[in-house]
Amino acid sequence: MPYRICRIFEIENGHMLSKHPGKCQFPHGHSRRVECVLEAPDLDDREMVCDFKVLKLMLGDFLDQYDHSMCMNTDDPSFALFKERYGDRVIGCESEDPTTEVLARNIYTHLKQALRDYTEDSAANFPLRKNVEVVSVKLWETSSSWAEYSE
Repeated sequence: MPYRICRIFEIENGHMLSKHPGKCQFPHGHSRRVECVLEAPDLDDREMVCDFKVLKLMLGDFLDQYDHSMCMNTDDPSFALFKERYGDRVIGCESEDPTTEVLARNIYTHLKQALRDYTEDSAANFPLRKNVEVVSVKLWETSSSWAEYSE
């Protein structure tokens, strides 16, 4: 059985779901929890899968861009207006609605690549072994609703 660790981040994030038939088509926000799970078949020489700090280093700046920002479908008729007015606080999802499922997938994809890049960085203060893998990203939309992505 592999060892697993989880680090939770919290962000405030808005989105609009242009394909939604109800209220979710309008701008609204969520207090989100981002749960990132990593695993390894064994522990390193410090008895860890990896230091929790590594997850912060790999995800901190990436998640900061989502904090207090609005995620929108780039095909939404109001996307250009929002982007012009709010700049980098508007994140476009290319021709798809930024559902919690889509955002979980995007975070997972970033984390997987960041893990590869970090592992190759021999100057890293917190070493990371090549056998550490991303298991899943779970993104909470509300206290009772979440979406999870894994491969």
